[in-house]
Amino acid sequence: MKLIIAAIKPFKLEEVREALTALGVRGMMVTEIKGFGSQSGHTEIYRGAEYAVNFVPKVKLEIVVPAAMADQVVETISKTAKTDKIGDGKIFVLDVQQAVRVRTGELNEDAI
Repeated sequence: MKLIIAAIKPFKLEEVREALTALGVRGMMVTEIKGFGSQSGHTEIYRGAEYAVNFVPKVKLEIVVPAAMADQVVETISKTAKTDKIGDGKIFVLDVQQAVRVRTGELNEDAI
């Protein structure tokens, strides 16, 4: 099993969710986050004063899938979240040693 963590632009969330659901992904965790990468924030003007915005709002997706599905999920997120502009996000893939469904006690791929 693989844990896929993706930080994407918030307005792309629904489009990515729909694409992953069509692919067969049955669930995900979503968290509103702030961060910065290459773009290192930006400046904005508010009431005539310029100020720095050091952290940019993003949405973090956490998805656990069977290992055989991981490449397809990463490709789908990449394609769907892409705007060709700086700050499109990042995707990380990690190994998952065990998963347990609390209600039934099912383990690993049965639990996801």
